[in-house]
Amino acid sequence: MSVALLVYILEMVRRRRLREEYSILWLFGSLVILILSVKRDWLARLSFSAGIAYPPSFLFLVGILFILLILIHFSIAISKLHQMNKRMAQELALLKESAEKGEGGGTLQP
Repeated sequence: MSVALLVYILEMVRRRRLREEYSILWLFGSLVILILSVKRDWLARLSFSAGIAYPPSFLFLVGILFILLILIHFSIAISKLHQMNKRMAQELALLKESAEKGEGGGTLQP
């Protein structure tokens, strides 16, 4: 499953449907899950050190934490875009107002 996810992400980047900055998180997460799936002794040691008795549960925990990390990353990106959109709307409103008053020597074309 993790190999299929890895190949799918690489194909999305190649077709330019997924930007490189977002693909890094997905590639890192799928590589971690792939490595832990192949190296079962590493998974057993990590799950034992985390206090989890059933090693596949640790793999689900890693997946959930990875998804949480991606959600936080996207929330930050959306917040930045919201601020940029708000600032551009305010600047456009000021430009429109000054154009309607005749300041700046021209009219704003819709």
